[in-house]
Amino acid sequence: METLLYAICLAVGLLFTILSAVAGHFFGGTDGHADVGTGGHAEAGFDHSGMPGISFFSPTVLASFVTAFGAFGLVFTRIPPTSSVWASAPLSAVGGGLVAWLVFLLFNSMFKSTQSSSESKVASLAGQTATVITPIPANGVGEIAYVQGGTRYTAPARAEGGLPVANGQTVRICRVVGTQFYVQSLS
Repeated sequence: METLLYAICLAVGLLFTILSAVAGHFFGGTDGHADVGTGGHAEAGFDHSGMPGISFFSPTVLASFVTAFGAFGLVFTRIPPTSSVWASAPLSAVGGGLVAWLVFLLFNSMFKSTQSSSESKVASLAGQTATVITPIPANGVGEIAYVQGGTRYTAPARAEGGLPVANGQTVRICRVVGTQFYVQSLS
């Protein structure tokens, strides 16, 4: 009876993993997501730090536990000293927990190593040129476009001296304060 339970856990865990991989491959390329808590994505689970990552109770980690629990259970029921459900179930739970913990650590280390902050990028913009795409009125806010790392970005901008800057003019970014870019006309 317990062998059937372990086999079901193994099959359900593997099926979930395969379906997730196939669905992620064919349907995972969209920008849509559901925010959960402090900005984690629903498919990644909830991470209390606000940084990309997964929690120990994410679907990926839980599926790893169920799969490993079933696999360890099938192995332990074949070994005579651990063939009893009283021995195989706790050992399978510990083995599943270890596998889930390793998956948790692996994914979080991958997320942390690939995560970068845009703060250092924004701080390095001083001195770079940009183009005014929405005119900057006297003592008002317009919009600029700049290219960094091969990607075009837009940002709200003010003129350093408070003078108006026309659409299409090239400007130099002098400083960034919060989300406001302060620019100086090059003409």
